[in-house]
Amino acid sequence: MKNIKNLLSAAFVGLTFFTASAAFADEPNEVKLGVVGEHNEAWEDVVKRLKNEGVNLTLVKFADYTLPNRALNDGEIDLNAFQHVAYLKADVEAHDYKIEPIANTIIAPLGLYSKKIKNVSELKDGDTIAIPNDPTNGGRALKVLELAGIIKLDPSKGYIPTVRDITENPKNIQIYEVDAGNTPSLLPDVAAAIINSNYAVDNELNPTTDPIFSDGVGKVDLDNPYINIIAARSDNKDNPLFKKIIAAYQTKETAEIIKELYHGGEVPVFNY
Repeated sequence: MKNIKNLLSAAFVGLTFFTASAAFADEPNEVKLGVVGEHNEAWEDVVKRLKNEGVNLTLVKFADYTLPNRALNDGEIDLNAFQHVAYLKADVEAHDYKIEPIANTIIAPLGLYSKKIKNVSELKDGDTIAIPNDPTNGGRALKVLELAGIIKLDPSKGYIPTVRDITENPKNIQIYEVDAGNTPSLLPDVAAAIINSNYAVDNELNPTTDPIFSDGVGKVDLDNPYINIIAARSDNKDNPLFKKIIAAYQTKETAEIIKELYHGGEVPVFNY
């Protein structure tokens, strides 16, 4: 009887160990990260490094800025990394998304590009400039035009003015608002276009040397609304896997890839 009890006890211990091991093995390690554009070399490197840690990070590519937050909110992806703080804030307010930032990534200067002129002083009366049509990128684009001396804006509108907030437009510049992803294709047809750096790179434009004017980034304060971030659903923001992903991204390896690829067109905003 004693031997039977010992055998049963050993079997119970073995079963407990097996069950715990199986449960551990079944812990989820799959994460889907939404990105925009085709150039994601920094994230692709993170994917490879995380693979060695047993974390399977998959990049889900979207064609434009309007989709990744909806996909994240609806649970189609687990994280996204494509937007700055101001864009996220406006999108959350507009759609009541339950998502929020969990880590900083980069900040990118916003540039004015042209195939017809070399300097903003060459703009003629009535010329057209294309800008992104979403509120935050469009608002930032207008601030770039103001910084370049092309227009003046109502200062009370802060970081996100609209075309209705233009108070002075001495050259009667026509502002043409289009989807951010379409601004590069309009360069042959307009005097100039404001193009986000990721779309510039996708269209073989150098965000550092090709713009005829840029807002630059200079010294970056951490409350700058144009810092890009990794976002998660509010009810899942403390997922331990996300901490591993953030740690893998915010490294010297990632920073070096960003610097090499963009030559100042994107600047890391994290300690490494």
